Amino acid sequence: MALTGRTALLAALGSLPVGFLEPGWTGLLAVNAPLAVACACDYALAAPVRRLGLTRSGDTSVRLGDTADVTLTITNPSGRPLRARVRDAWPPSSWRPGTETAASRHRLVVPAGERRRVTTRLRPTRRGDRAADRVTIRSYGPLGLFARQGTHRAPWTVRVLPPFASRKHLPSKLARLRELDGRTSVLTRGEGTEFDSLREYVPGDDTRSIDWRATARQSAVAVRTWRPERDRHILLVLDTGRTSAGRVGDVPRLDASMDAALLLAAIASRAGDRVALLAHDRRTRALVQGRSAGDVLPSLVNAMATLEPELVETDARGLAATALRTTPRRSLIVLLTTLDPAPIEEGLLPVLPRLTQRHTVLLASVADPHIARMAEARGSTDAVYEAAAAAQSHAERERTAEQLRRHGVTVVDATPETLAPALADAYLALKAAGRL
Repeated sequence: MALTGRTALLAALGSLPVGFLEPGWTGLLAVNAPLAVACACDYALAAPVRRLGLTRSGDTSVRLGDTADVTLTITNPSGRPLRARVRDAWPPSSWRPGTETAASRHRLVVPAGERRRVTTRLRPTRRGDRAADRVTIRSYGPLGLFARQGTHRAPWTVRVLPPFASRKHLPSKLARLRELDGRTSVLTRGEGTEFDSLREYVPGDDTRSIDWRATARQSAVAVRTWRPERDRHILLVLDTGRTSAGRVGDVPRLDASMDAALLLAAIASRAGDRVALLAHDRRTRALVQGRSAGDVLPSLVNAMATLEPELVETDARGLAATALRTTPRRSLIVLLTTLDPAPIEEGLLPVLPRLTQRHTVLLASVADPHIARMAEARGSTDAVYEAAAAAQSHAERERTAEQLRRHGVTVVDATPETLAPALADAYLALKAAGRL
């Protein structure tokens, strides 16, 4: 039987995507034919979604904690204006908790045959690559009663780089480097340093630096200036095994080690040394070598961005073998790993002589500041037990460090906030002593 009048209209509406009908209107359609006609017209006049063109532009990298702007350009090739709500979906870690809705949803109107842009501002909370997900567009008619909805793929990736918070220490460490390099009035001389130049003696200079032959040829007393040797090789080794996954404060140990490695790399490259990076657990996760002084820091930051701790025991023999293959010349090997007794005694100590025989080795470890606070606790039975446990833990780390020192290893054990400057100071001390 043919349908006529109101019945035919409602049957036609039944074929429309009523799921996109604005809330509150569904019940009214069943009793109001004019409203149903208006809704049908509204749906028909909504711009089609699947024919839209989407392209992206904007930032491709951002430091952790900073913001990145990604622009989405929407082109409307149809003959009807596009009135739309847009949801630009990204992984949850692309925003701080609670800010995703405001940052990822947009309203816009695109006239027929034109294009418009919307900008999504990301503020990632984790390192690594963040890839854009689907773009969902809901196109409304002029009355806003019905809508067409569809999804599009608009690929884009933003790489979240380590924050490099320790760069605030760079000016003071570079000032110390200039002192070692003889570019200020304070000069140091250590075994293995290179002769730089002659200058006139000033009160306070070491009399052992006087060049008597040069003094005899001129009327003023001349002294030699020295600078640390340049073009040394430095290999930064990041342990990405299970111990690097432990959180100290708000960040994993691996992140604190990365921050210290970046500060050391920045100083060493300014000092004229060559810096390489090796990240290893049971296999090599990252290897950066052969970079120029101007390119080494960006290369290290980019390589570290995607590194994550692996929940496996680090293969110390494989790590040592890879380090030896990477550095055939005498170098400074900086191991950023744990100082816990078991991994050191069972893993590193047996292979350590292979490294120290050919290279200078410096080990840097992240200490837990909570242990120091426990050691100072008093006032209750639980606090006393905590202090005793902290003292025992500290004694074990000191015993492990002493074992490493007996093998000729320089040990730096510091909290996440102080590890980077402490490691930089250890490097400068080795350079001043001519041990590189």
